[in-house]
Amino acid sequence: MNQHSCPVFPGAAGRFAGLVLALALAILTPLAPASEASILATGTPAADLDIDTAPVEIDGVVLLRVRGASSLAAGTRARNIARRIEDAAADPTVAPDAVRSVGGGEQTSIFAGDRLLMIVTDADARLEQMDRGELARLHVDRIRRAIVEFRQARTPQALRAGVAYAAVATVLVVIGFAVLLWGARRIDRIVEQRVHTRIRSLAVQSFEFVRAERIGAALRAALRGLKILAALVAGLVYADFVLAQFPWTLPLSRRLLDLALDPLATIARAVTTRIPDLIFLTVLFLVFRFLLRMVRLFFDAVGRGAVTLPKFDRDWAVPTYRLLRFGIVAFALVVAYPYIPGSQSDAFKGISLFLGVLLSIGSSSAIANIIAGYMMTYRRAFKVGDRVGIGEAVGDVTELRLQVTHLRSLKNEEITIPNSQILNAPVVNYSALARSKGLILHTQVGIGYETPWRQVEAMLLIAAERTPGLLKDPPPFVHEHELGDFAVQYELNVYCADAHEMIHHYSELHRNILDVFNEHGVQIMTPAYEGDPRQPKVVARKDWFAAPAVAPEAPREAGG
Repeated sequence: MNQHSCPVFPGAAGRFAGLVLALALAILTPLAPASEASILATGTPAADLDIDTAPVEIDGVVLLRVRGASSLAAGTRARNIARRIEDAAADPTVAPDAVRSVGGGEQTSIFAGDRLLMIVTDADARLEQMDRGELARLHVDRIRRAIVEFRQARTPQALRAGVAYAAVATVLVVIGFAVLLWGARRIDRIVEQRVHTRIRSLAVQSFEFVRAERIGAALRAALRGLKILAALVAGLVYADFVLAQFPWTLPLSRRLLDLALDPLATIARAVTTRIPDLIFLTVLFLVFRFLLRMVRLFFDAVGRGAVTLPKFDRDWAVPTYRLLRFGIVAFALVVAYPYIPGSQSDAFKGISLFLGVLLSIGSSSAIANIIAGYMMTYRRAFKVGDRVGIGEAVGDVTELRLQVTHLRSLKNEEITIPNSQILNAPVVNYSALARSKGLILHTQVGIGYETPWRQVEAMLLIAAERTPGLLKDPPPFVHEHELGDFAVQYELNVYCADAHEMIHHYSELHRNILDVFNEHGVQIMTPAYEGDPRQPKVVARKDWFAAPAVAPEAPREAGG
């Protein structure tokens, strides 16, 4: 029959009436709920529609599947049929044998007494590839069994049995978890006592690939994962069993396993389709990991001095390895990117772009500090342990990092300086030449013009000779630094080999200068003055050790 024909009006009038009916249904469908019979009576061929089917479920059991129509979704139709069957099953006046099929025209109706449960059309039969009457009889048999099972599951005896089974299962699962906890603790003790004492680091000669501590940590993590997995499986089985004891939670019980396993199945299918790409990524990872290990071993040998490269400082080994590691990892990511699952998706590209923008905006100063750190390393401005002066900060270098440099000041203070700031500031390294050529310490004294400069130079050299820790070669020397308004400024220069002792050397040198000038009655003109005092500003020998100073004991004569 034509899709727009109507059995009430034959011929052209029927086709017109069918067209008007279809148009009215299309207009009124959004305004008022349509009945299943009015929608399916049009008999739209299944071939003309995208066939949509949905299951009719009673207590989680699928009785049958029904198709949808252009004006009635399959899911809505299935829910309506299930609700009618449940209402009939809940009515004790409706006997299972009262379920029957009534055929007529192009559809067969299934009733429970005088209740309409569903309508079977020729389109439904074509979808199942069987006769409409036979399909209706099968549906009747299934609905009768469903009504019987629906009522049996809600009898007092069945509910009491469900409660009893749930209580027993609860007791068993509590006992099971207690046993699992006790067994897990016992296994942990066995692992600690027996297994860990036999674990050894994986090494080749003196190089350790994997340390024993990491092997033990991995073993503990594996055991912890197994315990969690066992607890989850036990909890899932318990929940599935308890929910299955009651008809109201039976649908959830039947879906519980699917809810737990469907994500794993989805992941498994995705992994299966990506197996070639994953194999490639695994091989790529192993190759580049081996390459990084070889590069690290090589530069470790360079840092120890076992391997020497012409014009390559040993201190460059670590930063050069880091630069090469970054380049190798970047190249590996470029090669691996097309094979990463989901890398071609818009979401992946959007996240990559977002992270790139954040990195470019927020890390400009960090990148500048990192570049400055590498530049300082290759410039060999200083290294860990050197005493340096950076701007107004003076101290010993304790740590060189990619972004900052740490100093310990002369007062034992921690100073952190960004590398970009160091790159743009003058750096004084007191230790660089002290080890080979000696560091020159210098100090000035102002002496009046009446004192011969030769005498002053001689006294300064005597003070230098008395100061312990100074180098004799090269010898100390004196410069007449300035002919001032009130005094001649003499500068004593001495050599020392340890820049870290410069403060102590200065202090001891100044003490000896004061002693020598006091011994020879020469007045130091600092601070300056305008007139000669009546008494020379010198310290008499008898006052050298005035309180609270303590005079050293005189050496005893031999045989005294």
